[in-house]
Amino acid sequence: MPYSLHESADCVSLVPPVKPTASVIWLHGLGADGHDFVPIVQELRLPPSLAVRFVFPHARPRPITINNGYVMRAWYDIKSLERMRPEDADGIRESATVVDRYIEQEVATGIAANRIVIAGFSQGGAIALQAGLRYPQRLAGILALSTYLPLRDSVAAEASPANRDVPILMCHGVNDPVLSHDLGTSSRDLLKELGYAIDWRSYPMEHQVCLEEIADISAWLQARLTPQN
Repeated sequence: MPYSLHESADCVSLVPPVKPTASVIWLHGLGADGHDFVPIVQELRLPPSLAVRFVFPHARPRPITINNGYVMRAWYDIKSLERMRPEDADGIRESATVVDRYIEQEVATGIAANRIVIAGFSQGGAIALQAGLRYPQRLAGILALSTYLPLRDSVAAEASPANRDVPILMCHGVNDPVLSHDLGTSSRDLLKELGYAIDWRSYPMEHQVCLEEIADISAWLQARLTPQN
């Protein structure tokens, strides 16, 4: 599909040639920016009938503790990779409100909330889960790639009833040296204990995205976003 690319100081967007009827808000990982996942959209090979607008926000620059305070784009500070604790709760919640604003912008253009997928890789995936599970209106789905569940102790109390049955696809590399496969599976298991139906996929890869995963993401997005007759 011949998407047109639009850029602003805050995000990159890929817009289909026809009026969008669905949106995917896709969050990048630590140290990247919104351009990081733009090339994947063509690889998804979504049918033109879906008319999906992709929005790739840029995280704001902030100092990262594990990188000796070096300033880079990040959704929150990382103080330790050991089970990702202690957590930067303020940064996580701040970035979740940024996602909320992007959802509201899409709704303002005429896209219903239940036609919006929140996606993210690594840090971005953590924020996708943080924001998506708590968003007050029903979403189309949450796509969490090579990531984990942040602020897990608060999910049960803060989860939105509207998204208790939201479709969630979690993908992880079994050889991930950054966010371990065990960290991903423990997040999956906790979500299952809380009653969420998780579509879990593992791949023989590290902290990255592979072709098989892209095909699975495409099929999942089509299942979520194809209009029901």
